[in-house]
Amino acid sequence: MVAHYTILKVLNNNVVIAQSPDEQEAVLIGKGIGFSKKAGDQLESSDADKLYVMKDEEKQHQYKQLVAQVDESIILVMNDIIQYSEQKLGVKFDEHIHIALTDHIAFAIKRVQQGLDIVNPFLKETQLMYPKEYSAAEEVVKMIEAHLDVHLPDGEIGFIALHLHSAATNRSLSEINRYSQLMNTLIQMIEQQLEISIDKSSINYMRLIQHLRRGINRIESGEQVGNQDRLAKVLKEEYPVCYNTAWKLMKVLQRQLGKTVSDAEAVYLTMHLQRLSSQ
Repeated sequence: MVAHYTILKVLNNNVVIAQSPDEQEAVLIGKGIGFSKKAGDQLESSDADKLYVMKDEEKQHQYKQLVAQVDESIILVMNDIIQYSEQKLGVKFDEHIHIALTDHIAFAIKRVQQGLDIVNPFLKETQLMYPKEYSAAEEVVKMIEAHLDVHLPDGEIGFIALHLHSAATNRSLSEINRYSQLMNTLIQMIEQQLEISIDKSSINYMRLIQHLRRGINRIESGEQVGNQDRLAKVLKEEYPVCYNTAWKLMKVLQRQLGKTVSDAEAVYLTMHLQRLSSQ
């Protein structure tokens, strides 16, 4: 059903702020939708490629400020990016992604144009922890490069994947980054304790990262895994270094997450560590 909107403010040629018949404020995005328009003019919802209501007044204010500072071509491609990513992941993003991801990509493009590059130290871990979001982010980078004629470094795939995961799960980016840093701490501990250098392209590393991610989720949710006392005794005798390392990692998780960790978590982790140490 087509709804009629009254323009409140034209942000640029492609973005307007308008009021719906039920007096809700909405953002309408579409190529040329704001051209030669002014406050008080009428638009129909069908005129916009994308329409969304920002119910949070602070987010409305932030978005208005951002659009005034960002090139119009970026705003248009962001519309396609967000629609594509929602369909790819089968989710409805939190509205804050219109601010956070737009701001990030605009800044990334500016850095590239200035010849600057920021290394992403968690690229491989991000790919393994959030494979669906990483796959979507790969396509997002291709869309940016095709539409805006700019080449983004591979590290941006990881950064964008985290933004997508944040919007899909309604978790803050700072919280997600905290988990990435925690994961990195655990990997460094493993290398130090086992005196190995982990091949991050190996299948065993992939399994370890996925196991740690699921373990963190279980600890966070309070989910308990079955008791493994008999297996624990065998592993402690057969692989004492891996077993002790697993317990040290569990203590770090317990301290960082502020949650109780099941004894069985250390048992399963010992088996992953043994695979890594013997490869």
